Amino acid sequence: MHPTTSDSTAPESAAHQRYVAASDALAGRVIAVTGAGEGIGRAVALAAAAHGAELVLIGRTVRRLEDVHARIGALGRAPASIAPLDLERAVARDYDTLSAAIAERFGRLDGLVHNAALLGALAPIEHYDVPTWCRVLHVNLTAAFALTQVLLPSLRAAADGSIIFTSSGVARRPKAYWGAYAVSKAGAEVLSAMLALELEDSTAVRVNVLNPGPVRTRMRAQAYPAEDARSLAAPEDIVASYLWLLGPASRGVTGRTLDCQAARPAP
Repeated sequence: MHPTTSDSTAPESAAHQRYVAASDALAGRVIAVTGAGEGIGRAVALAAAAHGAELVLIGRTVRRLEDVHARIGALGRAPASIAPLDLERAVARDYDTLSAAIAERFGRLDGLVHNAALLGALAPIEHYDVPTWCRVLHVNLTAAFALTQVLLPSLRAAADGSIIFTSSGVARRPKAYWGAYAVSKAGAEVLSAMLALELEDSTAVRVNVLNPGPVRTRMRAQAYPAEDARSLAAPEDIVASYLWLLGPASRGVTGRTLDCQAARPAP
């Protein structure tokens, strides 16, 4: 079956939105999450740990990663590992070191969640700052490509490897002034689709995209400073879709683009 794109009206999309994971749904799985120190990445890491996964927490702020690490420790489940990595400044050696550490310690990687991102500026293309454009494209797209590439051997070693790219509604429905962020997310969706096709017939690794929708995060507040955050879903409210794609309930699903929330009017 070749990968196809689906949306929130498809049966499997409704299933992933209302998915309730068993307490041991991710038991024995090793899952790496970028941007794990806050927001959606933090919520996904804590939820995955609560359902039995062993987490590799990737991020640039050690203090935040340590807080998530401590919260996972308090759950009494599998211990987490901290992997500080600044995706804006990391060089090839940094990626290789992380890849080697995961391979040596675990021998495989069952899940990789790409969540780290920069918003950049909301500005017209005519006046968009070029260095900011390059930073956003690098962190949101190029770094995700590089990290995926070095971790593919460990993902291939898993019986049911799952890669998730976190996208945005502006990737498919572009808005004026969203600049590099929208372009980077559109690029990530194309990267995910291509990778799914390349891996489909030769590996058990599946690759999918999730659009979280409007969520109460620091980045959302930067983009919509006048918005009432109380009207938005909390990061913890949308983790079901991530758990579904990371676990056995979605085995065989690849090349999909799914929404974590039911459609709502654009702000």
